[in-house]
Amino acid sequence: MISPENSLTPASPAPAISPWPQLEAPVDCPLCPRLAAFRDALRAEHPGWWNAPVPAFGDPGAWLAIIGLAPGKHGANRTGRPFTGDFAGDLLYETLIDFGLARGRYDARPDDGLVLDGAVILNAVKCLPPENKPTPAEANACRPFLARQLAALPQVRVLVALGQIAHQQLVRTCGGRQADFRFGHLAEHRLPGGQVLIDSYHCSRYNQNTGRLTPDMFARVFARAVAIGREPPVKA
Repeated sequence: MISPENSLTPASPAPAISPWPQLEAPVDCPLCPRLAAFRDALRAEHPGWWNAPVPAFGDPGAWLAIIGLAPGKHGANRTGRPFTGDFAGDLLYETLIDFGLARGRYDARPDDGLVLDGAVILNAVKCLPPENKPTPAEANACRPFLARQLAALPQVRVLVALGQIAHQQLVRTCGGRQADFRFGHLAEHRLPGGQVLIDSYHCSRYNQNTGRLTPDMFARVFARAVAIGREPPVKA
């Protein structure tokens, strides 16, 4: 069993959750010097945390891809699984279970047995950025990982972007112009490849505590995603 506090060391292999481990960023990814330095500092401060690029989590046959911003300090950066162990994960996984997109019990641990069904979670930025704010250069440096992983998900027809940075990286990855794809909660966009992108405010603690995002608003995003997923595919 994985213990988040004791076994998730920087030298550990990625948890067995990624659909394609070979497409993940290396444990000591050097592409972003600021993020690498922050990662090294946290390894010294919290040697039992994951403290490495966080791999994807979900179903390799997913029809729905959820794109987050980056690992949270006390969530994925600690546990090694997206949105696991922080405030944002409580709402996200509860919602996925409610809509039949996850099976099992979410216990805020990477070994809780939770399984995604028809869904996969990716991040626009693989490493924890200081103050949860990656620079544009850092987001751009990480985009090839997102592109390769999306290319490995041929069944994906719907994408949910959690926040504006995730939206922007998805649009760029899919070859779109930002001016043609304006971010807005519950906004829908047909991407160049034919997939539907649905925007959502990020399920962060700040957005929830300020009322910018309520559980009902978040549920509407996934209700719409499920409705689109049931529609016949649009022929190119």
